[in-house]
Amino acid sequence: MNELKKIQYNCRKATFLIEKKQIGKITIREKIELSIHLAGCSICKTFEKQSLVINHMVKSLFNASQHHSLKLDDDFKKDLQKRLDEKLSQF
Repeated sequence: MNELKKIQYNCRKATFLIEKKQIGKITIREKIELSIHLAGCSICKTFEKQSLVINHMVKSLFNASQHHSLKLDDDFKKDLQKRLDEKLSQF
């Protein structure tokens, strides 16, 4: 099986590349492999969207925590978990 076909069926590598892309740079080859995988995998597309939201929220929390001491309260955690579960159940 050639290398491009391997990524087509490899969600583990795709999720790794999604995370790598968000924290730094990925190579042109990795971009191509990820694009090929995402073209046919709705689960990894959903993962990418959720990961972007989560990473954005975490960055916002860390930026805010530089000015304040932040802790997520239980109601917020429950609401966040509920929203994630609802989105995941759509797929």
